Amino acid sequence: MSSSQSGQEMFKEPVPTRKRAGMDQVRETILLVEDEDFVRQVTAEVLSFGGYQVFGARTAAEAMRVFRQHGGKVELLLTDVVLPGTNGRDLARDLRLLHPGLKTMFISGYPDNEVAKHSLEEPGVFYLPKPFSVESLMQKVRQVLAAAAIEVPVVKRSARP
Repeated sequence: MSSSQSGQEMFKEPVPTRKRAGMDQVRETILLVEDEDFVRQVTAEVLSFGGYQVFGARTAAEAMRVFRQHGGKVELLLTDVVLPGTNGRDLARDLRLLHPGLKTMFISGYPDNEVAKHSLEEPGVFYLPKPFSVESLMQKVRQVLAAAAIEVPVVKRSARP
Protein backbone atom coordinates (compact mmCIF):
# COMPACT_ATOMS: atom_id res chain seq x y z
CA MET A 1 0.00 0.00 0.00
CA SER A 2 1.39 3.38 -0.92
CA SER A 3 1.46 6.16 1.61
CA SER A 4 -0.57 8.28 -0.82
CA GLN A 5 -3.50 5.87 -0.64
CA SER A 6 -6.36 7.47 1.28
CA GLY A 7 -8.34 5.78 4.03
CA GLN A 8 -11.39 5.87 1.77
CA GLU A 9 -9.55 3.94 -0.97
CA MET A 10 -8.25 1.41 1.53
CA PHE A 11 -11.69 0.40 2.75
CA LYS A 12 -14.04 0.45 -0.22
CA GLU A 13 -14.41 -3.27 0.46
CA PRO A 14 -13.98 -5.08 3.76
CA VAL A 15 -10.45 -5.93 4.79
CA PRO A 16 -9.77 -9.47 3.57
CA THR A 17 -10.17 -11.95 6.37
CA ARG A 18 -7.27 -14.28 7.00
CA LYS A 19 -8.26 -17.74 8.11
CA ARG A 20 -6.63 -19.21 11.17
CA ALA A 21 -6.60 -22.94 11.67
CA GLY A 22 -10.10 -24.12 12.54
CA MET A 23 -11.88 -20.94 11.45
CA ASP A 24 -14.49 -21.81 8.85
CA GLN A 25 -16.20 -18.47 8.46
CA VAL A 26 -16.08 -14.79 9.28
CA ARG A 27 -17.56 -13.84 12.61
CA GLU A 28 -19.27 -10.53 13.32
CA THR A 29 -18.86 -7.33 11.30
CA ILE A 30 -17.17 -4.27 12.79
CA LEU A 31 -17.26 -0.67 11.61
CA LEU A 32 -13.89 0.80 12.61
CA VAL A 33 -13.71 4.61 12.67
CA GLU A 34 -10.23 6.00 13.24
CA ASP A 35 -8.73 9.12 11.69
CA GLU A 36 -5.11 7.98 11.99
CA ASP A 37 -4.37 5.84 8.96
CA PHE A 38 -1.71 3.68 10.59
CA VAL A 39 -3.80 2.94 13.69
CA ARG A 40 -6.85 2.17 11.55
CA GLN A 41 -4.92 -0.09 9.19
CA VAL A 42 -3.17 -2.09 11.92
CA THR A 43 -6.34 -2.40 14.01
CA ALA A 44 -8.28 -3.58 10.95
CA GLU A 45 -5.60 -6.15 10.12
CA VAL A 46 -5.60 -7.51 13.68
CA LEU A 47 -9.40 -7.77 13.75
CA SER A 48 -9.44 -9.31 10.28
CA PHE A 49 -6.87 -11.88 11.29
CA GLY A 50 -9.07 -12.64 14.29
CA GLY A 51 -11.92 -13.55 11.95
CA TYR A 52 -13.97 -10.36 11.94
CA GLN A 53 -15.18 -8.60 8.83
CA VAL A 54 -14.02 -5.00 9.10
CA PHE A 55 -15.30 -1.90 7.32
CA GLY A 56 -13.14 1.15 7.95
CA ALA A 57 -13.72 4.87 7.85
CA ARG A 58 -11.56 7.89 8.61
CA THR A 59 -14.35 10.36 9.45
CA ALA A 60 -17.88 10.31 10.83
CA ALA A 61 -19.30 11.25 7.42
CA GLU A 62 -17.45 8.36 5.80
CA ALA A 63 -18.64 6.06 8.58
CA MET A 64 -22.27 7.05 7.95
CA ARG A 65 -21.89 6.24 4.22
CA VAL A 66 -20.30 2.87 4.98
CA PHE A 67 -22.91 2.06 7.62
CA ARG A 68 -25.79 2.86 5.29
CA GLN A 69 -24.25 0.58 2.67
CA HIS A 70 -23.66 -2.27 5.12
CA GLY A 71 -25.81 -1.31 8.14
CA GLY A 72 -27.66 -4.57 8.36
CA LYS A 73 -24.36 -6.40 8.76
CA VAL A 74 -22.64 -4.21 11.36
CA GLU A 75 -22.74 -5.58 14.91
CA LEU A 76 -20.11 -3.31 16.49
CA LEU A 77 -19.11 0.31 16.09
CA LEU A 78 -15.47 0.65 17.17
CA THR A 79 -14.70 4.35 17.10
CA ASP A 80 -12.15 6.83 18.28
CA VAL A 81 -13.63 9.41 20.63
CA VAL A 82 -11.96 12.35 18.89
CA LEU A 83 -12.72 12.56 15.16
CA PRO A 84 -12.26 15.35 12.61
CA GLY A 85 -15.26 17.68 12.73
CA THR A 86 -17.19 15.72 15.37
CA ASN A 87 -16.70 13.06 18.01
CA GLY A 88 -17.33 9.36 18.37
CA ARG A 89 -20.15 9.91 20.84
CA ASP A 90 -22.19 11.93 18.36
CA LEU A 91 -21.45 9.38 15.64
CA ALA A 92 -22.62 6.54 17.88
CA ARG A 93 -25.84 8.42 18.68
CA ASP A 94 -26.52 9.07 14.99
CA LEU A 95 -25.89 5.44 14.05
CA ARG A 96 -28.18 4.23 16.85
CA LEU A 97 -30.97 6.22 15.23
CA LEU A 98 -30.54 3.88 12.24
CA HIS A 99 -29.84 0.72 14.28
CA PRO A 100 -30.91 1.08 17.96
CA GLY A 101 -29.21 -2.11 19.22
CA LEU A 102 -25.78 -1.27 17.78
CA LYS A 103 -23.01 -2.15 20.23
CA THR A 104 -20.37 0.53 20.68
CA MET A 105 -16.78 0.53 21.86
CA PHE A 106 -14.76 3.72 22.15
CA ILE A 107 -11.00 3.97 21.85
CA SER A 108 -9.04 7.04 22.82
CA GLY A 109 -5.61 8.26 23.68
CA TYR A 110 -7.20 11.12 25.64
CA PRO A 111 -9.03 9.58 28.62
CA ASP A 112 -9.31 13.00 30.28
CA ASN A 113 -11.24 14.40 27.31
CA GLU A 114 -14.68 15.62 28.45
CA VAL A 115 -16.47 13.80 25.62
CA ALA A 116 -14.70 10.56 26.56
CA LYS A 117 -15.58 10.97 30.24
CA HIS A 118 -19.24 11.70 29.49
CA SER A 119 -19.50 8.86 26.96
CA LEU A 120 -18.18 6.34 29.47
CA GLU A 121 -20.99 7.14 31.87
CA GLU A 122 -23.64 5.88 29.43
CA PRO A 123 -25.04 2.36 29.89
CA GLY A 124 -23.74 -0.28 27.51
CA VAL A 125 -20.69 1.75 26.51
CA PHE A 126 -17.30 0.09 26.42
CA TYR A 127 -13.89 1.74 26.34
CA LEU A 128 -10.33 0.73 25.49
CA PRO A 129 -7.54 3.25 26.09
CA LYS A 130 -4.82 3.79 23.50
CA PRO A 131 -2.26 2.47 23.09
CA PHE A 132 -3.65 -1.06 23.37
CA SER A 133 -2.17 -4.47 22.78
CA VAL A 134 -3.45 -7.02 20.28
CA GLU A 135 -4.54 -9.20 23.20
CA SER A 136 -6.44 -6.42 24.98
CA LEU A 137 -8.15 -5.35 21.74
CA MET A 138 -9.30 -8.87 20.91
CA GLN A 139 -10.40 -9.56 24.49
CA LYS A 140 -12.43 -6.33 24.70
CA VAL A 141 -14.06 -6.87 21.29
CA ARG A 142 -15.10 -10.38 22.30
CA GLN A 143 -16.46 -9.01 25.60
CA VAL A 144 -18.48 -6.29 23.87
CA LEU A 145 -19.90 -8.61 21.22
CA ALA A 146 -20.81 -11.22 23.85
CA ALA A 147 -22.56 -8.66 26.06
CA ALA A 148 -26.33 -8.56 26.01
CA ALA A 149 -27.65 -5.73 23.88
CA ILE A 150 -28.63 -2.77 26.00
CA GLU A 151 -31.12 -0.38 24.53
CA VAL A 152 -29.52 2.99 25.02
CA PRO A 153 -32.01 5.85 24.86
CA VAL A 154 -31.32 7.86 21.75
CA VAL A 155 -31.62 11.58 22.09
CA LYS A 156 -31.93 13.41 18.80
CA ARG A 157 -29.87 16.51 18.29
CA SER A 158 -31.77 19.69 18.88
CA ALA A 159 -31.73 22.36 16.23
CA ARG A 160 -29.05 24.88 16.92
CA PRO A 161 -29.92 28.60 16.72
